[in-house]
Amino acid sequence: MVRSQIVGRLLAIAALAGATACGSANESVPVAASATSAAAALPPQASILLQQALPNAEGKTFTSQVVDFPPGAAAGPHRHGRAFVFAYVLQGAVRSQVDDKPATTYHQGENWFEEPGAHHVVAANPSMTERAKLLVVYVSNTGDPLQANDPPS
Repeated sequence: MVRSQIVGRLLAIAALAGATACGSANESVPVAASATSAAAALPPQASILLQQALPNAEGKTFTSQVVDFPPGAAAGPHRHGRAFVFAYVLQGAVRSQVDDKPATTYHQGENWFEEPGAHHVVAANPSMTERAKLLVVYVSNTGDPLQANDPPS
């Protein structure tokens, strides 16, 4: 299957998930901010749309969430454990750097993925005036936390 078909199917699943998610799953959780984002009014906020065990992949859970980056907001360096992560920019632009790859700014409609164990060292809204939003989809080990922030240095 080509990448555009995979992206289309993931977006369709996430849209369906958003339409069918229970109210209790839509909690907004702050994403740890880095020291460089101190000027940002608010840190990024993650809202889970759907979290569901995968019946055809024992021990795995599908989670979709929207991460809202206010102008200038940034998350601190973190990892997503052993989860496979797919990120799609819904609005604005997000600057991202994973492992030792170059930092890249992704704009609305663009996407990237993170392999299990990847180190997400930059996740920021480069705009000081516009909001940015990401759809993030995880396939993780059931019960594992979705994010582990780096310890303060």
